[in-house]
Amino acid sequence: IKNPNGYKQQVPNKPEPPPAPPFPHSSSLLNLQLITREVGLELYEDMALGRSFKDMCAQMYDKGKVFGYVHLYNGQEAVSTGFIKLLKQSDSIVSAYRCHVHALSKGVPARALMSELFGKTTGCCRGQGGSMHMFSKEHNLLGGFAFIGEGIPVATGAAFYSKYRRDVLKEKCDDVALAFFGDGTCNNGQFFECLNMAALWKLPIVFVVQNNLWAMNTSQLRATSDPEIWKKGPAFGMPGIHVDGMDVLKVREVAKEAIGRARRGEGPTLVECEAYLLRGHSVLDPDEPPDRGM
Repeated sequence: IKNPNGYKQQVPNKPEPPPAPPFPHSSSLLNLQLITREVGLELYEDMALGRSFKDMCAQMYDKGKVFGYVHLYNGQEAVSTGFIKLLKQSDSIVSAYRCHVHALSKGVPARALMSELFGKTTGCCRGQGGSMHMFSKEHNLLGGFAFIGEGIPVATGAAFYSKYRRDVLKEKCDDVALAFFGDGTCNNGQFFECLNMAALWKLPIVFVVQNNLWAMNTSQLRATSDPEIWKKGPAFGMPGIHVDGMDVLKVREVAKEAIGRARRGEGPTLVECEAYLLRGHSVLDPDEPPDRGM
């Protein structure tokens, strides 16, 4: 495998994933629906904003304006844009420590996010959350979480609340929840527990795996018995699908069906978005090619 800088990763060859089981009510992903000029501009502008924001985060960190850790998202913007731009204001998202671009896609102002990184009271968490704990009640961003897997139960709880309002309180509610996390999280117990609960109760949630093939410096192939993460969905009775996470139109098409299933009350979906991370795990990692043959 080569990254854009041309260096090779010393890992075994990863087999190409076979076609995932088709979604109910969906057409072939090869026949991507055309989008309007306005939608295309919206998608492009959102991805460009995310990339520019993260580049500025790195610059501000180097200048000593931002403290602690900052985790960049360069290369994975299509995942955030492809999913979140299909949501309503009342839908919820939960992220991990790489949460800034998700917040931007959900509508949190860039100024409020950067102010939070600077520790200012004008930040979205009044300067108390920092880089890894972004939150916005107004935009239903239920948090960035520093520990891997920590946000998945929160997203599952948000989905349960939506279903409870609809089925028990008889309110008109079709809100969905999205949980964003990385491939390293998929060996965590909370991941499996929440897949089970979501499938059992048909919760309106989409589990979005952002797979960059590396959990920090550990190859996915050295840590996971079956690296095809999407297969874990059907094991719990929910659809699982693999998609090119660097193609925003393919991501959007998959997201449209997964979110639609959740709104219709048909239950959760597990989506594996394979998207290379063009920067290191955090800004503390050097940009020059590391020796990953460990």
